[in-house]
Amino acid sequence: MKLQFSGEIETRFPPFRVIVESITNVNVARYSEELEEFKESVLQEVRNEYTLDELKNRPLFKAYRDFFWKIGIDPTKIRPASEALIRRVLQNKPIPSVNALVDAYNLASIRSGIPLAAFDKRTVEGDLYMRFAKKGEQFLGIGMKEPIELTGNEIVVSDSKKLIAIYPYRDSDATKVTENTKDIILMVCGVPGISDDLLEKAKLISLSYIMKFCGGSRN
Repeated sequence: MKLQFSGEIETRFPPFRVIVESITNVNVARYSEELEEFKESVLQEVRNEYTLDELKNRPLFKAYRDFFWKIGIDPTKIRPASEALIRRVLQNKPIPSVNALVDAYNLASIRSGIPLAAFDKRTVEGDLYMRFAKKGEQFLGIGMKEPIELTGNEIVVSDSKKLIAIYPYRDSDATKVTENTKDIILMVCGVPGISDDLLEKAKLISLSYIMKFCGGSRN
């Protein structure tokens, strides 16, 4: 599975990397007691590493916030996904539970600080393409009751026929991971200022957590 960047993305932003990996033959349970037990140790590590007051000033999170500002998104209202999850941990709020695979990569995002996404490979058609949205384009994200109309400032990821994400913070309902999912596409979401080493580390953590609790193999 390949991801291509539009010319406009490459022109407007310094080069940045997005890692795309395929994992096949996963077994997505609704709930994993083993994962819940493991989660607590990871969350405690995060509580020991960060404080709520200094989180936004960490270079990693600042890079995502700066990227959001550049594409017209206020990161104090719509936070980068990994920062939003870590804030919940530091505020002692529960982490949303969807299914074992989604919970596993959310936990990897919390541990690495890098936003992650996963798509049901069966629902993705062709290769992936990152571009600016077209004004008036419709997008139905996970948890939305009605599609929203995009302004044209958003960066989106599409397959050959449809949008699959507003990058890097909201995924499409049409390609979400469910208990029926057997093969996934994992996306490790970089922005300018995030090193390849950080992305590779996030990828390895993600693969480790997903395969530990859902099985599967890299394709």
